[in-house]
Amino acid sequence: MSSKKPNIIYFYSDQHRHDAMGCAGNSVIKTPNLDRMANEGMRFSRAYSQCPVCQPARASVLTGLYNHQHNISQNFVKDFDPGWSTMPKQLQSAGYTTAKIGKTHFYTPRRETMKDKSTPEGFDLRKYNSFVRSFGFDYVLEEFDRYMHAYPKFNLITPYTEHLKAKGLLEPYQEQIRSIWRLTPTHWNGVTSVLPQEDDLTSFIADQAIEWLSSYDDDKPFFLMVSFVAPHVPLMADPLWAEYYQNAEIARGPRESPEKTNEIMNQYLDVLFNHSNSPLLTDEYVLNGARQYYGMVSLIDQQIGNIIRVVEERGLGDNTWFFYSSDHGEMLGDHNLMAKMNFYKSSVLVPAIIRPPERMTPKVVDGIIESIDLTRTILDVAGADPTEGSQARSLLPFINGGGKVREAAFSAIEFQQFNAYLVMAATERYRLTIERGTGAPCELFDLKEDPDELNNLVNDQTYKGIRDDIIKDYINPHLRPLQNQ
Repeated sequence: MSSKKPNIIYFYSDQHRHDAMGCAGNSVIKTPNLDRMANEGMRFSRAYSQCPVCQPARASVLTGLYNHQHNISQNFVKDFDPGWSTMPKQLQSAGYTTAKIGKTHFYTPRRETMKDKSTPEGFDLRKYNSFVRSFGFDYVLEEFDRYMHAYPKFNLITPYTEHLKAKGLLEPYQEQIRSIWRLTPTHWNGVTSVLPQEDDLTSFIADQAIEWLSSYDDDKPFFLMVSFVAPHVPLMADPLWAEYYQNAEIARGPRESPEKTNEIMNQYLDVLFNHSNSPLLTDEYVLNGARQYYGMVSLIDQQIGNIIRVVEERGLGDNTWFFYSSDHGEMLGDHNLMAKMNFYKSSVLVPAIIRPPERMTPKVVDGIIESIDLTRTILDVAGADPTEGSQARSLLPFINGGGKVREAAFSAIEFQQFNAYLVMAATERYRLTIERGTGAPCELFDLKEDPDELNNLVNDQTYKGIRDDIIKDYINPHLRPLQNQ
């Protein structure tokens, strides 16, 4: 291995289920490049997101902190704090050039701001680039989700909308997105994109990453984070992959709806069912969406292969680490739910793959890790200091033949609409959810006896001791810094 500090590329997607990869045992989906990364490195099968929604999860990956430390616990409420100690800032201090291409979600574009500052041509989201750079990125090319590209009443300008406009493709794309708009009866419809594969948002983000890599000529090592927007809804694959999966048989997970065990769960599940359009989730409907979802994942994989190929063609492969993960998963009809926002494994577990420059005998670690552990590992690879206040653990010892998994992983999410802050702790065997403010237990599953999480034991007095021990031994110590503030 080169004596020079290694380059690092972190592929990061949005809403990718942990089991939607060939290397995870899925025989239907085609992900040869992720499979290659896993076969030349290490895959972690129980990697928990710090929050099963986008913005808080990304804040944790950026900072290495838990939700209650960085104080971002839901979407669309707060912008990130440029004063944070972050992974890219630490990498810069360690001598790295840093780049971010794709989705950030470090802020929420607000209607008032867009209305006040827009021109007849529209509101240019590239105005936020300096804000994104303030978190430690030397280069930024940012995209948001596909809904933002078609936002009604506001013409939002991004590099991708400019690309589509130049090719005469923007209007049909926007019309299609609006036909399956979020929080409408068509939200979870699976449709094939009107755009050719080469103009898909995933392809655009990959092309921008390839352009940056091809022109990089600095002597400094680089950190490149390629953040794909897919496979986030809308469930819309490019025509080629949609055709590939059009007759695919994709097994649906458990159909049983979660149990309403107390008033908090009543309100919580009502939000989830409403967001999911649960009455529409027939097997045929879910299958149609899953085929499009698989198509989006396969295009991400295809473009990851293209990026890796450029790295290797430039002679950088022997000194470049590759990481892959996502912010959270996707239910895809499991438990009669779509999307995320819950702690079922389809939502809270994420892919986690590390491929070092020196190929290793493939290894799968089935014990518990957390998303922030990948953050700490990247800093460890770079010889950079940890972020301030982080309790993340480096996974490098696993690469070197050692390593110790966590006793418990934590995730959390806030719901202002019914004043609840839900905290999850998962041990090797059990998963417990409580409401932070009241301490009320909401969910308890025996993951050994009930891997599909069908039997909520939280009100079973036989398990009271187990429930109380998890709260005492794991949740209370986890939240103690917050309680002492």
